[in-house]
Amino acid sequence: MMKRDSDSKPAGPSQRMLRVGELIRHAVTEILSRGELPEQVFTQAFVTIPEVRMSPDLKLATVYVTLHNEKLGKAVLKAFENNRKIIRTDVARKVNLKFAPDVRFRLDDRLDEAAKIDALLRSPEVQRDLARPSDDQDDE
Repeated sequence: MMKRDSDSKPAGPSQRMLRVGELIRHAVTEILSRGELPEQVFTQAFVTIPEVRMSPDLKLATVYVTLHNEKLGKAVLKAFENNRKIIRTDVARKVNLKFAPDVRFRLDDRLDEAAKIDALLRSPEVQRDLARPSDDQDDE
């Protein structure tokens, strides 16, 4: 029998964590699309839920929110926090779990990070370095 290395990092979320996260993502998206939340900001902001990450014990769901109007970010997060209890109750009803997970909301900044990386790769300095012949070709 092989001994597990306790120092090794986990390979990532389990299949169950991914499946439950996806179910919760669908439930929250459905709540938003049906207009079940009373806050006015949800009608003004185009909100997308790209991902929900679950804790290993499935008791905490982190809902990532993408906005097409970033100026409404704070207002949308505040509206989500104000309606947290309603969302948790609806999610519990739609997703059949032993315990209803607590939900928290975060702005998803992956698109911003990707845009920064893209801008760096397109910068004149990087383009100049890419156009330079490599040192390996000089030796031949």
